[in-house]
Amino acid sequence: MTTTSEPLVLTQRRIWIIFSALIAGMMLASLDQTIVSTAMPTIVGQLGGVEHQAWITTAYLLAVTIVMPIYGKFGDVFGRRHLFLIAIGVFTLASAACSMTDDFWTFVVFRAIQGFGGGGLMILSQAIIADIVPASERGKYMGPLGAIFGLSAVGGPLLGGFFVDHLTWEWCFYINIPVGIIAFVITWIALRLPSKKPTKRIDVLGVLTLSLATTCLIFFTDFGGDADRGWDDPLTWAFGAGLVVFVCLFVLVESRAQDPIIPLSLFRNSIFVNATAIGFVLGLGMFAAIAFMPTFLQMSSGTSAAVSGLLLLPMMAGLMITSIGSGLAITKTQRYKIYPIAGSLITAAGMLWLTTLEGDTPLWVICSMLFAFGLGLGLIMQVVILIVQNAVPADEIGTATSSNNYFREVGAALGVAIFGTIFTNRLSEKLVEVFTAAGATPEQAGQATATVDPAAMKLLPDPVREGVIDAYADSLAPVFWYLIPFLLIAFVLACFIKEIPLSDEALMVARGEAVADPSKTAKDDAVVVVEGTEAGADTADSGSKRP
Repeated sequence: MTTTSEPLVLTQRRIWIIFSALIAGMMLASLDQTIVSTAMPTIVGQLGGVEHQAWITTAYLLAVTIVMPIYGKFGDVFGRRHLFLIAIGVFTLASAACSMTDDFWTFVVFRAIQGFGGGGLMILSQAIIADIVPASERGKYMGPLGAIFGLSAVGGPLLGGFFVDHLTWEWCFYINIPVGIIAFVITWIALRLPSKKPTKRIDVLGVLTLSLATTCLIFFTDFGGDADRGWDDPLTWAFGAGLVVFVCLFVLVESRAQDPIIPLSLFRNSIFVNATAIGFVLGLGMFAAIAFMPTFLQMSSGTSAAVSGLLLLPMMAGLMITSIGSGLAITKTQRYKIYPIAGSLITAAGMLWLTTLEGDTPLWVICSMLFAFGLGLGLIMQVVILIVQNAVPADEIGTATSSNNYFREVGAALGVAIFGTIFTNRLSEKLVEVFTAAGATPEQAGQATATVDPAAMKLLPDPVREGVIDAYADSLAPVFWYLIPFLLIAFVLACFIKEIPLSDEALMVARGEAVADPSKTAKDDAVVVVEGTEAGADTADSGSKRP
């Protein structure tokens, strides 16, 4: 190890340059969770494998969820700069490979590899902000990160639909290549964080058992929510049993590990537990709503999948407004507890409004409902990350950040599967009633229920079409009723979060990796003198004081 002779001055300009790379990384990873949804029929049509198309989404989601805690922990242990570069490189190369393959299962493998990079981009972008910006100033950066994540949930399907309609499906992956290269170059030049050598044994068993538990969870929820298998299928139960076994093994391993992948001590921190539980509930509610609303909008308005995604833009607009606004307000006032409290109430109110959804509800009313729902989400998403980061020791920032994100993804998987089952079961019953009332035999009604889609809707007689639309509305409203209690639980959890002062000390300083220049104040550009940094990896951070 060598010590740099010249400290690096971290100006506001340098922070924004680094932040642009982090924004690009977050956008790439979150966009690719949804961009293939509208392109999938074309992809599987050209590559084959229509009956296995769910693997395209499952492979990416599984890989992202598995590596989240690993990137978080390894970033704390080894340093985050090289890991972020690796994540960008893996994601970009896998994107190029996806665009060039002509075999379905090869495509699925490259989608999984993409996920291995995408999970790192999501986690490390949030953790690196904590390295270079103190918590007292971090809100104005976390807000845009949350807004990008939310915008990508809607922007992905829109972009995928545009590429399929006007270019080719390969452009869903071509677009990642220049953005990935730019992010890599910016990170290589501007982001200087110290590399570390681990002093404790890597928790290999923890990584293995957590990965197996996550795999069982994803397949348990995926198969359980699948109409062809369902919750009573033996394979679904097998994955459920595997989930229980591997979770128990994981807890046992972590309780004995020298340096656990997810320290159980985190769960003795009430602030971490409350904020992470809120993230879990948020994932459950947000993704369930996003998953089912486009289907209803397609059936009720007769629009395509791409166009129906446009109708979700009000929700994303609301989310962006409050996500960015709350971040700026936190930086200005140094108070944060009120936002998840207000956000959970507003989200619950938006969900309550959605329960009034009917087949003839005007589109402007539906858009208003979704806008209110988005306003609430934006007050919670990144604020809980900031709360978690501010409540844990400096050397556990990556682990705590990734754990919060991990449990949000778990909530999303459970929410979509469980409430999707409720929705589809109720919908099937309602549709059979509609077609039977129109004179169809039970067999004909069952066949019509399985094949009805927006194109078929246009061919139905007006009374039957109106009945189908009402069936969708009547099936979707109860799902929102079931989600409201979870959001009220989030409200209670938020009320009990202990609000501690936001740290005004850079995490690298807190970890003893750097020393702040005493001639600078917290409000000025900060100079950090790096101690024990490898040559060529100078470090800069905001040199402010910790409360």
